[in-house]
Amino acid sequence: MKKPILTELAPEPIGPYNQAISYDNMIFVSGQIPLNPKNGSLVNSGIREETKQVMENLKAILYEANFQINDIVKTSIFLKSMENFAEVNEEYGKYFENSIPPARETVEVSKLPLDVNVEISCIAIKK
Repeated sequence: MKKPILTELAPEPIGPYNQAISYDNMIFVSGQIPLNPKNGSLVNSGIREETKQVMENLKAILYEANFQINDIVKTSIFLKSMENFAEVNEEYGKYFENSIPPARETVEVSKLPLDVNVEISCIAIKK
């Protein structure tokens, strides 16, 4: 059965969608941008901090649904500029140091919601 996931520990959706949808032993997490869930402001202090906020938002949503970061099997990373790839990759990689990194793609796009520099979505599966 399809179930919406919502937590106050991640930013509220800025459109007609859910933070995530769980279905059986899977969760599909909507793209997260570097919004601070505590005050609703954008984190724009550099691509590393922005990526860290995005990953923390993903973690909070996964946690709400009783999933963990190591349950992620697929991510999609959207960058405003591929010039940020190395820094995003390094910060992102820290979250998978003790697990098998998921499959993923990283693409450059012309514009992201609220004109942010990075957005990441994921799919996770529990055993």
